[in-house]
Amino acid sequence: MPSVVGLLEQYELAARRRVDGPREEADRIQAELAVAEQEWQEGAIARRRVDTVPAPDDGNTAGTEVTEDPRDADAPPESRAAAKPKSQVSVPVPVWREGLDGSVLSVDHQRILTTIADRQRLRQGALNCQELAVLFGLDAVPAKVEAPRSKAKRLVARVWLAEQQPGRFTLTPGLAGQDGVS
Repeated sequence: MPSVVGLLEQYELAARRRVDGPREEADRIQAELAVAEQEWQEGAIARRRVDTVPAPDDGNTAGTEVTEDPRDADAPPESRAAAKPKSQVSVPVPVWREGLDGSVLSVDHQRILTTIADRQRLRQGALNCQELAVLFGLDAVPAKVEAPRSKAKRLVARVWLAEQQPGRFTLTPGLAGQDGVS
């Protein structure tokens, strides 16, 4: 007659085998899911980056769309005409080149360019982000200054503005030579 301990060991071994099979299957599925999610996110990021590249035509980027969150990549595109002047929709900023005027930029970016251009015309020097915020009617507190700062930094990255001293913005020399920043 088999001992009770022997029977319990056999029962434990059988139970472990029943658990190990599904556990291995679950681990395989989790790994496959992680790979699929990574590929999906990389594709969404790549598409967003391609959408921010300037168009080869006259710089008109009206047909492009930027999706902020990779999970929103399958959402239907919003038309740029539907965007409100103060909306949170991210409009791609094209790289500045000779002959491209400020009308291709969002309202907020145009406003920053115009303000800095006016300041330069009056020979008042570079502007910092706190001054921009105050000129736009915002409080000069970090939470309110961050929006003009990030927009100005994006304009620097796309060669519309220059930042010769940290946090002090002027027009790019080529843009400053143009008659109108509209």
